[in-house]
Amino acid sequence: MEAALELDDMTVRVVGRTLVSEVNWRVDHGQQWVLLGPNGAGKTTMLSVAAAVRHPSSGSATVLGKRLGRTDLRELRRDIGLVAASQRLVDEALLEEEVATALTVVLTGHTGTSAPLWDRYGDAERERAHRLLADLGCKELADRPFLVCSQGEKARIRVARALMADPAILLLDEPFAGLDLPAREDLIEALEDLARTRDGLTTVLVTHHLEEVPATTTHALLMKDTRVVAAGPVEEVLTGTALSDCFGRPLRLDSVDGRWYARAVRA
Repeated sequence: MEAALELDDMTVRVVGRTLVSEVNWRVDHGQQWVLLGPNGAGKTTMLSVAAAVRHPSSGSATVLGKRLGRTDLRELRRDIGLVAASQRLVDEALLEEEVATALTVVLTGHTGTSAPLWDRYGDAERERAHRLLADLGCKELADRPFLVCSQGEKARIRVARALMADPAILLLDEPFAGLDLPAREDLIEALEDLARTRDGLTTVLVTHHLEEVPATTTHALLMKDTRVVAAGPVEEVLTGTALSDCFGRPLRLDSVDGRWYARAVRA
């Protein structure tokens, strides 16, 4: 069966610096992956290739059956949902001139634009946007200005926006950045609900913290010094030995109800 994402001996270099080195990785449809590793390991670079915004320097990358370098990236990106804390969801001019609501932000996901294209949003699109906000626990936020939403609410609105175009793969680059504990747990619960209710949806989550890994995660990939050091089913990869090697210090892992926790082992 065709993979959702397949990297074959892929290396990414920028200005003479290697960001990702000789990666082989396959993600099948319906799998829920987490990418873990220290800063500078190459996680975000991997996600940028998966999002079809960066090409390999050598090797190959195939996303949803389309090989990068041999396909129209604009068309491919319509089937990819991307969530990143650093994303600018709405033009600064729009925020200054108009009160952009949560519903407006989600609607822009239909056209993949930062500013709304009102003539492209009919009753069906508005109904879908409202339904996605409800699915993400944000039903009551539809008419609230995005700027005054909390960081946790904005994070869930971003996910709803990424799902607006009904993507085949959802990529999440540190979506928990800046969230307090209740907001983090709300977003994790929302992601777990998505995994349970949307058959076939493939997700890849990049995070630094084991505590942020949803219980529905099926596979894990560990990166260190631009290379993949372990990849496979989550219960096989997330071990004390593997995580200790990946992060360069002794760690103790615990798992409760499918959620993972880690702490350093003191000498």
